[in-house]
Amino acid sequence: MYTPVAADVAKLRNQTGAGMMDSKKALVEAEGDFEKAIEILRKKGQKVAANRADRESTEGAVIAKVNENNTMGAIISLNCETDFVAKNEAFVELAYELAEMAITAASKEELLAADYHGISVAEKLTEQTGVIGEKIEIGRFERIEGPFVGAYIHAGNKIAAITSLSANVDGAAEAAKAVSMQIAAMNPIALDETQVSQETIDKELEIEREILTKEGKPANIIDNILKGKMQKFYKENTLVHQAFIKDGSLSVANYVKSVNEELKVVGFVRVSL
Repeated sequence: MYTPVAADVAKLRNQTGAGMMDSKKALVEAEGDFEKAIEILRKKGQKVAANRADRESTEGAVIAKVNENNTMGAIISLNCETDFVAKNEAFVELAYELAEMAITAASKEELLAADYHGISVAEKLTEQTGVIGEKIEIGRFERIEGPFVGAYIHAGNKIAAITSLSANVDGAAEAAKAVSMQIAAMNPIALDETQVSQETIDKELEIEREILTKEGKPANIIDNILKGKMQKFYKENTLVHQAFIKDGSLSVANYVKSVNEELKVVGFVRVSL
């Protein structure tokens, strides 16, 4: 019976991420054929993936990356089943690699089909499912572009945000990071009131109207009260109107304006687990 040498086991392990014993067994089964051993490990991954398809992958790592000239950014969540795997160094490293690839992918489907060292990203995720023994998948995929984009990843890799600013000016990098931290912490529902969905507005008005009616407010003044209620809602829930977390005397819009008179926030994306 073929007995693999340690160097071949190490080589297979490094290339696939499989454990030492799995690598050794694959080489024995393949009788030393390296490519066949890789295929054996991939088939194992497919089998494990099929068995765990109905599992919930609610843990993982959320990673944001921005291109070199700060005009495009992407966030992906690489999901798994347990926090133990989510904190694994190799798992986080893979999430960073995929986030880097996501910058140039138009969609999650395009990213999954992209080449990852000779195999597709989708095949790599299946392979890693077999190696780790947990369901591994890309959950969220978001991209944003603009004159200047900057990102922030919260400690623990559970939340990430990217901010798009209207211009690449002095101080833009610091401002984009600060606003991205704001987004991660305060989770705004929209950039400003014009981007809040009508469904959200209608629901908020319905809730507030019911409260005011139960309080006995006269019907003829409820509409005026609701205008003030909605202004407060926008201030608390839309990014540019929120109080800036680093200086509550400023709104986010005014903070950005303090960096440069013409600077504005023009977009953002946020992903969390």
